[in-house]
Amino acid sequence: MPKIASVSTYKPPYSLEQSNIEQLTKELFQDKIPQLERLLKVFENGDIKSRNFCVPLEWHQTNHSFEERNSLYIELTTKYSVEVIQACLQNSSFLEKNVSPEEIDAIIFVSSTGISTPSIDARVMNHLPFSDRLKRIPLWGLGCAGGASGISRAFDYCKAHPSDKVLVVCVELCSLTFQPNDYSKSNLVGASLFADGAACVLVCGDDVEIGTKRPVPHIINTASKWMPDSEDVMGWEVKNSGLHVVFSKSIPTIISKWLGPFMHEFLSEEKITSEDIVNFVAHPGGKKVLKAYEDTLHLSEDQTATSREVLKNHGNMSSPTVLYVLEQFMLKENAPNDYGMLVALGPGFCGEAVLLNWRD
Repeated sequence: MPKIASVSTYKPPYSLEQSNIEQLTKELFQDKIPQLERLLKVFENGDIKSRNFCVPLEWHQTNHSFEERNSLYIELTTKYSVEVIQACLQNSSFLEKNVSPEEIDAIIFVSSTGISTPSIDARVMNHLPFSDRLKRIPLWGLGCAGGASGISRAFDYCKAHPSDKVLVVCVELCSLTFQPNDYSKSNLVGASLFADGAACVLVCGDDVEIGTKRPVPHIINTASKWMPDSEDVMGWEVKNSGLHVVFSKSIPTIISKWLGPFMHEFLSEEKITSEDIVNFVAHPGGKKVLKAYEDTLHLSEDQTATSREVLKNHGNMSSPTVLYVLEQFMLKENAPNDYGMLVALGPGFCGEAVLLNWRD
């Protein structure tokens, strides 16, 4: 079965304390949002300590057009993709020897925070020595579910092409989408939660001979789930000024009622139980989202501790976030045959689950 041979993450250059972001938000929205002081408590109550942005905090003190934001998105997303791909292919924590870009057969590029045609993967190919026969598979609009969906599609690809190596690259620059003139509660919640990040995973088919230094997760199977008539749960509303966040307060309730049956059905199909899962690789969509995971799947706080730590130190970076969590699990000492479940939820409304098994 296909395996995840390496994973790397990239931190954008501006590390910001949550308190500093809260102060700027207060200055921007003072006298424009009723009961602002009460609403600002979302910054303090979200269990986030710091986040990384691609621009300095003062950049948000002036207005920027959609064109300016998107041009910066293209420039920086290309740059961060190159950095994180190189780190993944040369990651000595997992790989016995470096993998050359020429050896890669396909690249799945995942992002939702900007628009680019040609897609970012084509731009990246001008900076790294990929084959000109490389298969490009860009995925857009999956939001927070994108990291898990990217791995699922890499699994599908490697099942069909067992001798191939595939990169899954997720880059999101959520900070560029912040709207200083949007006084909605969704925008305020987004300002308290979202951040920038990049991650890359190397997935190899069954017939690929690649040396790894430790047990790594093999992908047993994947599952997708979609909820009808749920476009207003989360996503973007596209306006002249750019991408405005749509964020329903019902998300934790939806997870509690909808995720459990989906997960239990998937596990039942694979003939295992939730008690068999050692590593729960959850996308930390927020404090309440993680609590909903715990309640509906009967998880302990220890099982979501790694996700909470990523949320604390990075915030919600949308699609790459679950791969930051995966990286931490892969760096731990895992016994052969440990099961893991990687899961993320996103616009659609949808869920993606990946069943993993650590093997030598």
